[in-house]
Amino acid sequence: MDRRTFLASTATALTSAASADSAPGDRPNFLFLIADDLTYDGIRALGNSEVETPNLDRLVRQGCAFTHCFHQGSWLGAVCVASRSMLNSGVSAFRVQKDFENVPLWGETFGKAGYQTAIVGKWHLSKTALERSFQEHSKVFMGGMYESGPEAYNRPASGNTWTPWDKSLKGQWMHTAAFQDGSDTVKHSAQIWAECATERLTAMAAKQDPFLLYVGFTSPHDPRQAPKEYVDRYPATKVAVPQNYQSEHPFDQGDAKVRDELLAPFPRTRAAVQVHRSEYYAHVTYLDHQIGLILDALEKSGKASNTYIVFTADHGLAVGQHGLMGKQNMYDHSTRIPLIVVGPAVTKGRRVKELVYQHSVFATTCHLAGLAIPKSVEFPSLVSWMMGAGGQGEESVFCYYRDFQRSVRTKTHKLIVYPKAGRTQLFDLTQDPWETHDLSAEPGLADVKAELVQLLKAHQRDLSDTLALA
Repeated sequence: MDRRTFLASTATALTSAASADSAPGDRPNFLFLIADDLTYDGIRALGNSEVETPNLDRLVRQGCAFTHCFHQGSWLGAVCVASRSMLNSGVSAFRVQKDFENVPLWGETFGKAGYQTAIVGKWHLSKTALERSFQEHSKVFMGGMYESGPEAYNRPASGNTWTPWDKSLKGQWMHTAAFQDGSDTVKHSAQIWAECATERLTAMAAKQDPFLLYVGFTSPHDPRQAPKEYVDRYPATKVAVPQNYQSEHPFDQGDAKVRDELLAPFPRTRAAVQVHRSEYYAHVTYLDHQIGLILDALEKSGKASNTYIVFTADHGLAVGQHGLMGKQNMYDHSTRIPLIVVGPAVTKGRRVKELVYQHSVFATTCHLAGLAIPKSVEFPSLVSWMMGAGGQGEESVFCYYRDFQRSVRTKTHKLIVYPKAGRTQLFDLTQDPWETHDLSAEPGLADVKAELVQLLKAHQRDLSDTLALA
């Protein structure tokens, strides 16, 4: 049995633990919250003492946090398109490119099972997939990022007066007319999506049928804007420079000058990294505040006790680590993301360190709802860990970026191969979690490297990845 068949059969077997014959009115509700560009350590309760995230901390205390959750890669610079394609289909990285429009989608599956389904915020996939997935989709942003002027790039720099709180600079500061009734005003996108989500949640909760509400935030994606009082919480000169800071990446990893990387000047100075991380944290904290308002609305609706809350992100972000600003790389800060689940039967305060993929959300929610998991879904349910039963996660996780990068990560080591650049990196994650010491040329680790190369090739075969590593 190959890995794909095994994962699909495991997901189907797990579903039998829930009753597929339960009446729609007895089934749980689902509130899904997804951030954009939020790295795995962007939450205070999960280890970052610099950032303030009281509402996400609340979710960590109330539920189960998967601390080693990853996405599987991307065939284009807009990594969120690939990640969201896998999330909404449950199909692995290379197959999803051709199968996405032809397989059952997450929202579609729930809608056919009697759920009310709705989305507000970012989608960034096709219109046909949107219409298949959600019954209500009138308040949706179809693009990947908001319009912003050239002054949002190559900063900080002399003469550039761009500030995150200037509402005239567009970006996250949006006119509300397209999404909200009443007079046209300018609000932050996070506030708009939180208000739209609250309105939709209240309406859905008032009905008998269970609901799936998908809230796609466009935060903390750049332009990293927030009200001034939030930016003031993070004076740039007091923000820590990360341990893996470099003024420039040591070699061209492929797409070295992609749009994300042009946000800050080359080489990256420590002061520039502090400015960008200050604005990133401010944006995260403002996002957290808006999430709190949605959680409050859920409590007021009377449906909180029968609702599963899932919080995650599409991928991470470098923000000055390894000389990089974007997510088009294989380091943990870009491939590893938060995943938190709260709900009626979830063990509170649980931390799961097993390696998992974020794209298991489809199978997991089907399992919790007692719905049959479509045969096309390749990523298994994570319910056993959430309920405290444990189990075995992935022995290793694969990730890739276009034809430039391939990686395999175990609990102890990571191998990154750059086929076009002719480079390889090997990191001992137990001794070097910041991924700063490349051990690929160490004679004493030749066997470890060879084993990881074979493991990476095995992943390629299982995933139908035909790129030659050398």
